[in-house]
Amino acid sequence: MKIIADAVQRGDKTLSEYESKKVLDAYSIPVTKELVTTSLADAKRFASEIGYPVALKGSSSTLTHKTELNLIELNIKDEEGLENAYKALEERGKGKLDGILVQQMIRGEREFVAGLIRDPQFGPCVMFGLGGIFTEVLKDVTFRVAPLEKRDALEMMDEIRAKKLLDEFRGKPAVNRDVLADALINLGRIGLEIDEIDEIDINPLIVQGDTPIAVDALIVLRGQGK
Repeated sequence: MKIIADAVQRGDKTLSEYESKKVLDAYSIPVTKELVTTSLADAKRFASEIGYPVALKGSSSTLTHKTELNLIELNIKDEEGLENAYKALEERGKGKLDGILVQQMIRGEREFVAGLIRDPQFGPCVMFGLGGIFTEVLKDVTFRVAPLEKRDALEMMDEIRAKKLLDEFRGKPAVNRDVLADALINLGRIGLEIDEIDEIDINPLIVQGDTPIAVDALIVLRGQGK
């Protein structure tokens, strides 16, 4: 895959969020509509195409902790707000950004985490669990060794303590388990088919309506360190 080959050639340790989601999208894992822009005019044009509200994020393959660096602006409702947010992110990025990511604003009360790790003994392993701010505190996650069958993915959903969030919730429909199962299966495929990838972290995977969508993602490359 060209995105991976180019990143390895540059000696990058990680892919940017945008590049990471391009890999996920190539494997039919639902991701946000987004575009990296290098001009305010392009950002305005794309935002009007996908419709407000939008989110803006600093795009970089080196600055991976965007929240801590204050490189995220959410719920931008109009062109004036976008202009202010764009200029603010450029200033905070201090010349270290590849561009500004303009992203579809996804709304949903249910947040999960999914990903891939390479275990020294078992190889590529797929992870799924409760996401958002509770990921590290509650550690409500489960793992399977790739490749996954459909039944493996469905079992993973039933193994987390927060599994009731996958059912009808606060008037929202049950999560489409087929779409979620395919995403978990395809994460395993990525690990088996792209040897250069060491780790994938999708957090949050937000449920909008009944569809889980990768809102933030990070791919770490093998042999490049972290």
